[in-house]
Amino acid sequence: MELNYKEFGQGDPVIILHGLFGTLDNWQTIARQLSDEYSVYILDQRNHGRSPHTDVHDYHSMAEDLREFMESHWMYDGAHIIGHSMGGKTVMQFALEHPDLVKKLVVVDIAPKAYPGNHYEIFDALLSMNLSEIESRTEADELLAQRIEEEDVRLFLMKNLTRRKEGGYEFKMNLPVLRKHYGDVLAAVEGEHPFEGPSLFIRGGRSMHIVDGDEVLIKKLFPAATIETIEKAGHWVHADAPVHLLKLIQGFLK
Repeated sequence: MELNYKEFGQGDPVIILHGLFGTLDNWQTIARQLSDEYSVYILDQRNHGRSPHTDVHDYHSMAEDLREFMESHWMYDGAHIIGHSMGGKTVMQFALEHPDLVKKLVVVDIAPKAYPGNHYEIFDALLSMNLSEIESRTEADELLAQRIEEEDVRLFLMKNLTRRKEGGYEFKMNLPVLRKHYGDVLAAVEGEHPFEGPSLFIRGGRSMHIVDGDEVLIKKLFPAATIETIEKAGHWVHADAPVHLLKLIQGFLK
C-alpha cells in the first residue's frame, strides 16, 4: 500500500494523519509551519485522497500502512506521529503495535474508545448524489445543502470532489467502502500492552469526542499521556484554533 503524501522541511521526521472524509491537504498549513524544524510528511490514508482504494478499512490495516510507509522512507529510528480523529485512532493503534517506531505521539480530539455513529446522514447525502450529471461545484453544494445545513461541513466534504475527463465529478475517497466499514472506523483501539512513550492528547473544548471520563481509558493505554484542552475549538481543532494547536504541538515535540 503506497500512500500518497507530501513532504516539507528537514530534520527529525513528523508524520500527520487526517480524519474521516479528509485528505492530507487538511493539515498542510500546520505541516508547513512545523517544517521550519522538522521533516514533515502529511499522508492520505487508504480509501482517501489520492491513496489506493481497498476493500479493507480498519485500524490494524491502517497502522500497517503507516509502518510500511515509514519503512519505505527509511525511518527505522522512528518518528513523531500526529493524528486527528480517525487518524488519531490510527496513530494510537500504531503506537500500541510498534512502540519502538514512535518517538512522541500526538492525538487530536479522539479517545481510544468506541463511538456511536453520527455520520450516517453525511453518508446518505453523499451517496445520493449523481456526480456524473453534476456540472459545477455550485450545483454539488446546492444538492448537499438539501440535507446538510452547515456550510463549513459542505465545504470540507466537497474537497473530495474531482472532475472527470469525460464530464461530471467523482469522489476521491472510496465512499462505498467507508460506509460499509463505518463500524470499523467507530471501533475502539486495542492493544496487549500500553504505549509507555510521551503522549499528548489535545481536545476541543466545544467537542464531545473526549469527555472528562475518558481520561481513565486514555491513561490505561497511554500512561504517560498529558491531556490539553483548547476551549474555543470544536472537533476540527486544526481549523478552529490553528495557532494554539501549533503552539501545543511545538512545545511538546521539543
